[in-house]
Amino acid sequence: MAKEDLVNLEKIDKNEFCHDLISWFQEEQRDLPWRKDQDPYKVWVSEIMLQQTRVDTVIPYFNRFIEQFPTIEDLSSAEEEKVLKAWEGLGYYSRARNLHSAVKEVCENYDGKVPDDPKEISSLKGVGPYTAGAILSIAYGIPEPAVDGNVMRVLSRILYITKDIAKPATRKIFEEAVRKLISHENPSYFNQALMELGAIICTPTSPSCLLCPVREHCIGFHEGVQDELPVKSKGKKQRESLMAAVVLRDNEGQTLIHKREEKGLLANLWEFPNMEIVLPFESEKKQLEEFLRSEYGAEVELGKMVGQIDHVFSHLIWKIHVYEGKLISLKKEQPDLRLVDQEKIKEFPFPVSHNKILKEYYEE
Repeated sequence: MAKEDLVNLEKIDKNEFCHDLISWFQEEQRDLPWRKDQDPYKVWVSEIMLQQTRVDTVIPYFNRFIEQFPTIEDLSSAEEEKVLKAWEGLGYYSRARNLHSAVKEVCENYDGKVPDDPKEISSLKGVGPYTAGAILSIAYGIPEPAVDGNVMRVLSRILYITKDIAKPATRKIFEEAVRKLISHENPSYFNQALMELGAIICTPTSPSCLLCPVREHCIGFHEGVQDELPVKSKGKKQRESLMAAVVLRDNEGQTLIHKREEKGLLANLWEFPNMEIVLPFESEKKQLEEFLRSEYGAEVELGKMVGQIDHVFSHLIWKIHVYEGKLISLKKEQPDLRLVDQEKIKEFPFPVSHNKILKEYYEE
């Protein structure tokens, strides 16, 4: 990290900046369920849920999750399938699996107490620098940086930092800035205030500078460049994948579902049988029939295509053609295949895309 990256820190009165920021947060903070106490477990759950997900979306999920797993011991002893079901709809399911593994580790190695040591907490599965800093500062009052996209955007404007925030190395610059600015009297409110400022005032486009409590300290605002910051290069273009999925029912009205592999995308979630279409000039139905026969030993009678589901991942776009069909016979008994009735199917955790299929093309 070059010395000039943080040269503008010298232009800011740290004490006044902290006072203005924290005073604003004390008055204006949103009423969020994870702010009702400083339970490290609840802070942890909320921070994992909030990664790549909007606050308004997270609130009902957080409330349901904590209702189902009110303590770290409850989550630790829960079956993975129940944890994934509680997470269903939030996406990024590896976050839930990592959280589940990590709380087991906390119960086994730390008597159920979330570690308050930076090295120990950072060793837990799925706990990166941001999550560790958030838990340590918010729950334990330890002055550690918690730098996410919101914080980088805010500080890039306040300190007029022009380094590309899409590059992993740039995070170190912002972590160092927070270490130098953070209030040692109230690190919890300081970090939360920076996040809150980025969420509701210092937004990605059209920041509300006239409402900003730290506008007087903002070099980007005084230079008139707040709309040009932060600098962020574009990532790789998402790959499109054409898929075919089928809702297969047998004579008893049961539906065939399949469990995904233990590793990889959407691991351990259930889905309707599906495949990627790789031969564009051959009939989709013919390819799907052959796939079902060879993969599952299933003889089927496919009906018409009933719709299309589009689902966007960070690196991939699924365009899923949804078919209906009749299951005539199933020769292979496999643990990752189940025939379930209409009530039972609701107990299984599905990814968002297949949940849409369930709701739009299955439920009558």
